[in-house]
This record gives sequence, structure tokens and C-alpha cells, in this order.
Amino acid sequence: MDSYAFLVRHDPAEMFNADFLAQVSTQEPLELKRTAFFAPKDASNLNRMLYLDWHFTLHDNDLVKINTACRLAGVEVAYPLLDDEIVALSCRIPTAEKLRGTTLRWFTRKRCAVFCLSPLSPRKARLRLPFGVWTRSDPRLLAITDDALDSLKQRGWFQPAFLDQARRMHREGHAAYYGELVWILTMLELWLRGNHQPALTNPA
Repeated sequence: MDSYAFLVRHDPAEMFNADFLAQVSTQEPLELKRTAFFAPKDASNLNRMLYLDWHFTLHDNDLVKINTACRLAGVEVAYPLLDDEIVALSCRIPTAEKLRGTTLRWFTRKRCAVFCLSPLSPRKARLRLPFGVWTRSDPRLLAITDDALDSLKQRGWFQPAFLDQARRMHREGHAAYYGELVWILTMLELWLRGNHQPALTNPA
């Protein structure tokens, strides 16, 4: 399921310095996902994937971003489809009813029609920001990412050549795909600075 991810396509030794790798477990992210995937008892593969999605996509990613953005903007947000009774109902729906071939959200569309609710849009709105594209066209953002990646080199965690490659692929290759990695690395460096972690030559 992670085969599309840029980081999975590289050996950890290509990305990180040896001293840093000696202090961490490179298998831990996979183990966390594996634990969540097999947590539901006697579940179908589809339900295991949905459970995994609850943990890492919904709980750790989407809701964090939406809640934080709305709080900063002074907007109150509610999630009716995450009501306890709705979630409990979703867990009782047979696997065969949740997915029909390649038709996305088949069950939800069908039930909306039964209750005379407005039909779902054929395409859901995406909240993803085109950061990779922006940083190739906005000199201000490009300067921020350049500064962040240069600072990361001083921390002794990443291989400098890997950071240079990520920056080069973002500018010369697929901006959206590689831009996500550049965004993550930039946010890591800015978070470290915001939490009073100055750049070091040795992470220990």
C-alpha cells in the first residue's frame, strides 16, 4: 500500500546518516501500520484497510489539519458522519455492500437516494494544497524551503546528497509528487526551530 511513497523507494542508508540510523528503528512505521491492520478480529481485508485508514489518514492527518485550520480561522466545525451511532452502523454493514466493483462510495450514494438526501457529488473536494507547484513559482516559498533544507543538513540526520536530490527532483521532475516530500522536510525543520531545537552537527 506504500509502494507509491517516495521514501519507500529508497534504502534508509541513502536518506539518513549512519549515526542517526543506529538510534532508530526503520521498521517501526511499518510495524505500526501492520499492528493496526491486523487489530480487527475476523475482519475482511476491506474492513482492515478501512480501520487502518481511520487511524492514520483520518485521525492522524485529515482531522488534525481541518481542526487546526478551522480553530485558527475561528470557524466551528462538526462531523455528522463521525457521530457515534453512524460509526457503529457503518461497522455493521456487510463488506459486500460497501464496495461494488470500481464504483466509489456506492453504499453512501444508494442510501442517500433512499432517504431522499441530496446525491453526492461524483468528485469529492480535495483539501490538499498544491505546495510543490507553488514553491516552483513563488520565490518567497522557494527561499523558505531552501533555507529549511540547508538547515536540515546541519542536524546530522539526513544525507546531504539525499536532500539535494529531493530539491532537484522537485524543481526538475514532478513538482506535486516530490513537492510533498519537500513540504514535509520543510515543516520538520520549522517545527524544530519553533520548539527551540537549533541545527546541530550531531543529533545525539
